[in-house]
This record gives sequence, C-alpha cells and structure tokens, in this order.
Amino acid sequence: MSPNENRSDCPVASALDLLGDRWTLLIVRDIVLGQRFAYTEIGADEGIATNVLSNRLERLVCAEVIEQFQHPTDKRRRAYLPTEKGISLVRVLVELLVWGDAHTSATSGAEFAAAIRKDRETMIAHLEAKARQSVEEFHNQQ
Repeated sequence: MSPNENRSDCPVASALDLLGDRWTLLIVRDIVLGQRFAYTEIGADEGIATNVLSNRLERLVCAEVIEQFQHPTDKRRRAYLPTEKGISLVRVLVELLVWGDAHTSATSGAEFAAAIRKDRETMIAHLEAKARQSVEEFHNQQ
C-alpha cells in the first residue's frame, strides 16, 4: 500500500495507514518535538533499523509530513524537517504522551505530561512555534 493509498474512507483508518506502525510516530516525535533533523539522530534512542528508518522517512516525505534536504554542514548527508502537516501532529503527540503517562508504566515523560496538563493549549502552541522556529533556523543555515 502506498502512502497515499487508504484501505477505507474512515479518517482514523486512513491516518493509521500512514502513522499506525511501531516506528512512524516515534520518527515524527524526534523530528517535530526533538528537533532531530539528521538521519543519524532520528530514531537513535529507539534503535530503529536503518532499512526501517529509510522506509518510514520515505513514506513521510511522500505524504508531505516531512521534507528532505541536504544537511547544511555536510552536503553528503540528508536532513528531514517537518512540514505544516507534520507540525499539526504536535497535538496528537501531546495527547499520546499524556495518555501514556496516565495509563502505562512509562515514567520518562511524567514532568512534561504534568506541565501539559496545567495548560494544554499554551503548551501545544509553544511546541508548534518551537518546531516552526527550528525549521526557519535550519533554512537560515543554508
């Protein structure tokens, strides 16, 4: 199934066709929230196999969630930046973080989840603005 093919007309099913595997949202998290743009940085903490990482990055580029560029300091390397479509996933990532903090044994995001719970909308706006600023700063390096 190609990134633009959906198995149903249901928006949830269509979103899951693109984002619903084990790795894709973690890659989006690293790029959008972690400002990890270099291929070698993305998914490094999770140990994503390089063939899987390449495949998921290609799918996200085809779906216009991210864009691929030459790295500003090393033209042999690639960098991946979120598009507005990718930045719009901040809200989804935030909700998954809060849900995961409340309903799983994960503990590493507890302080962040608590800050989000205090003022969700302000935090989401801040994270979206931070992602946009990182994209702008990357382009200013080129």
